[in-house]
Amino acid sequence: MQWRRVEAARELLAGERGAIVRDWGGQLPIVLAYPHSYAVGMSSLAMHALYGWLNARPGIVCERAFASLDGRPSPGEPVFTLESQRPMGDAAVIAFSVSFEMDYFHVLDMLRRSGVPVAAAERGPGDPLVLMGGPAVSANPLPLALVADAIVLGEVEPILDDLLRRLEGVWDAEREATLSSLAQVPGVYVPTLHQGQAVERQWLSDLDAYPVGSTIVAPRSAFGDMQLIEISRGCVWGCKFCLAGCWYRPWRERSVEVILRQAREGMVYWNKVGLVASAVSDYTRIDELTAALRALGLKVSVSSLRVRPLSEKLVQALAESGARTFTLAPEAGSDRLRQKIQKGVRHEDVIRAVALAGRYRFESLKLYFMWGLPGERDEDIEAIADLVNAVLELFPRQVVVNLTPFVPKAHTPFQREAMASTEVLEDRLDRLRRRLRRTRTQLRAEAVEEARIQALLARGDHHVSQALLTLQKPSPRLLEPALRRMGIDPAVYRGARGADERLPWEFIRL
Repeated sequence: MQWRRVEAARELLAGERGAIVRDWGGQLPIVLAYPHSYAVGMSSLAMHALYGWLNARPGIVCERAFASLDGRPSPGEPVFTLESQRPMGDAAVIAFSVSFEMDYFHVLDMLRRSGVPVAAAERGPGDPLVLMGGPAVSANPLPLALVADAIVLGEVEPILDDLLRRLEGVWDAEREATLSSLAQVPGVYVPTLHQGQAVERQWLSDLDAYPVGSTIVAPRSAFGDMQLIEISRGCVWGCKFCLAGCWYRPWRERSVEVILRQAREGMVYWNKVGLVASAVSDYTRIDELTAALRALGLKVSVSSLRVRPLSEKLVQALAESGARTFTLAPEAGSDRLRQKIQKGVRHEDVIRAVALAGRYRFESLKLYFMWGLPGERDEDIEAIADLVNAVLELFPRQVVVNLTPFVPKAHTPFQREAMASTEVLEDRLDRLRRRLRRTRTQLRAEAVEEARIQALLARGDHHVSQALLTLQKPSPRLLEPALRRMGIDPAVYRGARGADERLPWEFIRL
């Protein structure tokens, strides 16, 4: 069935614009690997940016690989690169962009399907070097420390040139010499050589120096109808549960001038711009930016909005651009709990934002909440239902409530908090379902057991990495049994951490 995968790759490539296909002869071949589907991977600005930067460097050819091209990975089938349909394992370097903990299973599966030893210690001459980066794996690299040869901690832009120079001779150098060289790059963690010394997280001070946006027209990606442009990085609010807001500090903005230049260049292919940020509405010149984009004749979309601040001009631009869904994230139902998690939003702010969505006649309103938050009480669940009912009175069309269990993440103020038990989470979810059962609300909740595996990975250590190596199938449900066979109770990774307890990721200096 390999021919089917090759044909699928060629079909996707034929529908793209901007892909770079070059001969590997005399070049350093790097495969940029995304451990999820093509549709999801090509919606990642990290993939677009790295692909452009790597292929712009003389002596390097960069191709892409995904866990699946059509959303249906076939067990045992090799992973081929999109551009030349070569086995991923033929590359000199495989660079994984890993944004989410649950994709760790796909990382292992992609390596195994490519004939690359999953354990870094088992790789030798002729095997590719496996690099990793991305918010999840760099915030806590321990769960994949036995898999990766090296992991970039933080943002790659400040060290990209140095990193690539040290990789240029990777095919000719001894693996140990290459790893020793990489370990000297600031922000690069080489597990086999690490002796507990601090590794400093990297961050880019001037976003304008590295414009980030779509470099490939990929119509079959999740956001294939628009050009994605990053407008800021980090967050000013510092919500206590949020990895992105803490990991990407300090908050930085890209200039309006650079964003507009990117938008003009993309007008050859797109008539819509998707603005990407932790909270687009926090951008200090958002009214000026949206007005300029609309003046160019471009439609506008956004990755996320805060309940407050919320510019009416931005909301109007979204409505005029044909957006059908308006999305808000109150996170908690009560002002008391929102204050505890440092959300910076009050009940009246939510009501004002919903009224604005109703005024511009969006067809659907999505509300995102977390449950199981530290300090949550039964009355906070009741407060979610009360808030949703208040929203229903103001917004006469479709209302969708999305619920996600709280998962403690490394480097956040809640990194030492316990995750709520399955019993508590299920009981409170049932309570909310009963309250909203007779309303016109659509209630969608993330699976509790999947979230509990995510928590295990988010705060895991070398033991979790060892357990992952034993898995023969990329199945989350097999991880806890693997830990138990090692004599380790998985519950320790979800429990509270003492104030004096050393955390596995504390060697990372923010």
